[in-house]
Amino acid sequence: MPKETAVYTHGHHESVLRSHTWRTAANSAAYLLGSLKPHMKILDIGCGPGTITADLAALVPEGHVTGVDRAAGVLDQARATAAERGLTNVDFATADVHALDFPDDTFCVVHAHQVLQHVGDPVRALREMRRVTKPTGFIAVRDADFAAMTWYPRSPGMDDWMDLYRRVARANGGEPEAGRRLKSWALEAGFDAADINATSATWCYAAPDEVEWWSGLWADRTLASAYAERATEGGHATTAQLEEISEAWRTWGKQPDAWFSVLHGEILCRK
Repeated sequence: MPKETAVYTHGHHESVLRSHTWRTAANSAAYLLGSLKPHMKILDIGCGPGTITADLAALVPEGHVTGVDRAAGVLDQARATAAERGLTNVDFATADVHALDFPDDTFCVVHAHQVLQHVGDPVRALREMRRVTKPTGFIAVRDADFAAMTWYPRSPGMDDWMDLYRRVARANGGEPEAGRRLKSWALEAGFDAADINATSATWCYAAPDEVEWWSGLWADRTLASAYAERATEGGHATTAQLEEISEAWRTWGKQPDAWFSVLHGEILCRK
């Protein structure tokens, strides 16, 4: 079976994990939570450092959660997160969403947060997620839509960031506007329209501490993460241009009226 062809644009630099460890089931998977039952068996794809995975495990105390990620290194942090919370109904493994190493009809819920924007074949990934879901189970997917992100005050340097990020992500084989395409991909993957509940939600950073945190992590990520390496090595930007973009993030983050909103597309599909 074909393997993933896209490259994870962000990597797992500290500035990336600073964002990922902030994520919870409440702020990143609220659209799914009403469908969970205590006995459910869940697969969490692209689990990263495991904060959402741990929340899901706590919500299914009579069930079990398996967190999988393509990057083996980050799973040590995920295991530590689960251990710190005393969770015994969770395990972790490496996996490729295009070719999951699980039998048909294994899980009650298959969940993926910020995954399909980075994979080489999102339609095949959805088919594979559907394959390992039990009949009447749920496939839950949420992805950001970069072109729909908006902020104030306007900043030419941050406009440059948006243009650069989208070019780098697409050069890596991903789709940074995945959020708006999830329903379309699900239909292409063979889901019936009546079985797809498509919604949207946002993260909004407006309080001074939120703005400082958000601008700081992107300023750092622009200079020090795998995204920065791929931007320069791919010929998309020079180091000097990355420094200008990083400084634009820091300048924006100091504005008293700074505000940033991240739009996410969501689909909750019934098998």
